Amino acid sequence: MRKLHFVGIAILAVTLAGRASLAQAPTASGAASSAKDSQSAPIDLDWTPSALAGLSAQAVAKSSFTLDRTMLAAASGMISDSEPETRQAIGKIDGVSVHLLNFGAAGIADPAQVDALRDAYHLRGWKHLVTTNTGGPLHNGTTDVWLTMDGVNVRGAVVLVETPKSLTLATLKGDLSPVDLLHLRGHFGIPRFDGDQFKDAKEQ
Repeated sequence: MRKLHFVGIAILAVTLAGRASLAQAPTASGAASSAKDSQSAPIDLDWTPSALAGLSAQAVAKSSFTLDRTMLAAASGMISDSEPETRQAIGKIDGVSVHLLNFGAAGIADPAQVDALRDAYHLRGWKHLVTTNTGGPLHNGTTDVWLTMDGVNVRGAVVLVETPKSLTLATLKGDLSPVDLLHLRGHFGIPRFDGDQFKDAKEQ
């Protein structure tokens, strides 16, 4: 199983690198300029789409936190020696920002607001990947990942996990490979997701 897991990671790494290169190819002068601006702009952990405020107002419970490089370095000491790849990936992160929303037993996130949140990253020119989980711990949840790339390296990433009763939005910045991103799943509030099932959003 471990061998198959890393085969899946390798496949996703190659796929992400290839799609990132294609995403940076200009298709029109306006689109090319927008994508170039997005790729060169610094990653702001304090920025979130305005739709997140509307979703937060609907939540019955919510929490947010940001970890800087110093905090991450200290926390990495708690990672097991059996996970050297994870420790290495943590060392490449400059910061992580996480927002957790819970809509309660009878609640559900406003679909229009969630769509507006997704659209905000599209307008910023970030590369969008998506996977839908019909079972398992997410139970009919949808995971979206947006990337901003520098060649084949990930400068910033956003992971959005939406379930019928909750929403988690995690933003990180650094100088990572796609494989590093997969090793960070489940740490520092970055949601777990199945990288083997990701597709370009345009293929949906």
